[in-house]
Amino acid sequence: MATDTARSEVGFGSDRGPVLASLMLATGLVALDSTILATAVLSITDSLGDFTLFPWLFTSYLLAQAVTVPIYGALADTFGRKPVMLFGIAVFALGSLLCGLASSMLALIVFRAVQGIGAGAIQPTTMVIAGDLYTLAERATIQGYLAGVWAVASVTGPLLGGICADYLGWRWIFLINLPLAALAAWMLVRNFDESVPRRGRGIDWAGAVLLTLGAGTLVLGLLEGGHTWAWGSPVGIAVFGCAGLSLTLFVVVEARATHPILPLWVFTRRVVIASGVAAVLGGALLFGFTTYVPMFNQGVLGTSALVAGLVTGALTLGWPLAAARAGKVYLRFGFRACAVLGSTVAALGAATTLLLDEHSPLWQVAASCFVVGAGMGLVATPTLIAAQTSARWAERGVVTSATMFARSLGSAVGVAVFGAMVNARLAGVDAPTPQALSAAIHLVFVSIAVLTVVLVAACAAIPGRAAEFPVHPAGEPGPVGRLDHEHGVASPDEKREPGC
Repeated sequence: MATDTARSEVGFGSDRGPVLASLMLATGLVALDSTILATAVLSITDSLGDFTLFPWLFTSYLLAQAVTVPIYGALADTFGRKPVMLFGIAVFALGSLLCGLASSMLALIVFRAVQGIGAGAIQPTTMVIAGDLYTLAERATIQGYLAGVWAVASVTGPLLGGICADYLGWRWIFLINLPLAALAAWMLVRNFDESVPRRGRGIDWAGAVLLTLGAGTLVLGLLEGGHTWAWGSPVGIAVFGCAGLSLTLFVVVEARATHPILPLWVFTRRVVIASGVAAVLGGALLFGFTTYVPMFNQGVLGTSALVAGLVTGALTLGWPLAAARAGKVYLRFGFRACAVLGSTVAALGAATTLLLDEHSPLWQVAASCFVVGAGMGLVATPTLIAAQTSARWAERGVVTSATMFARSLGSAVGVAVFGAMVNARLAGVDAPTPQALSAAIHLVFVSIAVLTVVLVAACAAIPGRAAEFPVHPAGEPGPVGRLDHEHGVASPDEKREPGC
């Protein structure tokens, strides 16, 4: 009975229910976009050409998302969560429309970056709002709701992607976002009332430019090195030199900035560092699988886009199903135990992908994907919640954004590195045979297996329980005061002890 009462206070029947529904719909935009595209890559390259550029479809989106996340975190802490979320939804919708109208691969890559700029606001701001409205114990339940969105998207995304690629045309993969974005924005405007004091905080534009330039040239060098130019050529050296110089200057600027977009104190807290490393590795693993498993299914096993999408759905289904249970696990056994368990499961699943070849049955591919996804579901939730719990209200946007930035950056760099591996292995081959493509993708699977071992070590460094770092006091008024006092939401006035 107590459990039912608690769920009614947290779920759709509570006064926060309409806001939760809005957050779930906004999450659905990003979740669907993350699962729908991979199954249509071959259809897109058949239509627009330039197969070797396909990794940029993911990298441009992920890179734009990564470098804008810290900016949105600062904006959300300054001007409130609602306007940042609405702006992100609008930009995401614009990018989706432009992608649906793209006439070349280069144009599609650019418009995917526009989508990424919008997504950079949606996903982290959703998590920040959830952190504002719900206590630590309640967030375990809320993560189940949000994970359920990913569960639905994991099934419908690859299915819709396959249907669009095989029957409707790949452009509908992007155009389908437009009505969903309009509905998400309308629900948020109607249901989420927020009152935030204006603090007049400036935005560190110099840091934003340097971060964008540094991350962009790093990914450019990784993707095009050994393909468009030699690794040791003057162009290659110049690109990586620009990346190194830009990122070095970024650190210098952040150390001196009054309001840095990525404050360096974030990297002095054990829980945030460990969560960030786990997020980097998790992002690389997720997009490595969701990019190359569909290609393996279609190009090596000879399946249709629809079937390839359904098989890949095992990964994106296992993740949210496990994430929905992760709350109960970390509340009972601690953040560290939950994350280590999940990373170990993911490592075992990644090891089974090393057995895949052109003769493997589809169920074997699906089983490997499901195990990896389930393991990562037990990693992503406790690492993010642990980082959030270590921060007071005014810091939560930055801490959440730092973790989401790490995940997006890991995804972008991971896709770039994996793409470089595949392109190097298939250099000079216009139409790779199933055997050649299988050998190239096998390199990706080996790399992912190695990364999962590192992930286990990163998860072991996360504090075990909230008691190991300051816990927010309950009942203090915050930026959404009509809800805070009743539900014990962490407020801007919280005091935290150093050393987290």
